[in-house]
Amino acid sequence: MHFILKLKLNLDMEMKSKEIVTLKRSLLHDTEKLLNQQIEMEGKSSAYYLSMASWCQMMGYENAAKYLYTHADEERMHMMKIFHYINEAGGHAIQPEITGIRHHFNSLREVFELILEHEIQVTKSINAIVDHAFTAKDFATFSFMQWYVTEQREEETLARRAVELFDIIGEAGVGLWTIDQELGKLHATTAGPGV
Repeated sequence: MHFILKLKLNLDMEMKSKEIVTLKRSLLHDTEKLLNQQIEMEGKSSAYYLSMASWCQMMGYENAAKYLYTHADEERMHMMKIFHYINEAGGHAIQPEITGIRHHFNSLREVFELILEHEIQVTKSINAIVDHAFTAKDFATFSFMQWYVTEQREEETLARRAVELFDIIGEAGVGLWTIDQELGKLHATTAGPGV
C-alpha cells in the first residue's frame, strides 16, 4: 500500500511539474515558429548588408560602405531583440544557418535596388507576424512587433531614397561620386553620434 501511495505522489508531482512548465510559457508555438523565421530573415539581412558593404568598400564607395556596415549592425540588433523576446516568453530562439549570401554585384545601383526589394520582403514578413498575433489574440507579441512596424517603415523610406538618388543625380561623369556622397548624408541621418 505504501508503494502505491508513493507512486501516486510521484505521478502527482510529475503532473504538477509539467503544468508548471506549461504555465511558464506564454508564447504560442505557431507564433514562436513565425518569430524564428523572422530571426532568420534579420540574420540574413545582416549578412547580406555586410557583404554589400565589403563590396562597396572594395569598389571605393566609402560612404555607401559605412551606410551598409551600420545597417548590417542594425539588422543584427533587430535579430537579437526577437531572440530575447522568444526566450523570455518561454520559447526557444534558434540561431539561423546563414547561407547563399551574394558577394559580388554589377553596380552600386544594383546594390541599392536589391536592398529596396529585400526591405519590402521584410515588411511583408513583419506584417504577417503582426496579423497572426492580432488574430491569435497574442497582444504581447502584437505590441512587441509595433516597434518593427515603425522601424520597417523607416527602412523602406531610406531604401527608396537611396534608389531615387540614382535617378535624380544620374550615374554619368561625377554622378556615382556624388551619389556616394549623398549616401554618406543618409548614413549620417541614421547612424547617430559616434558612428
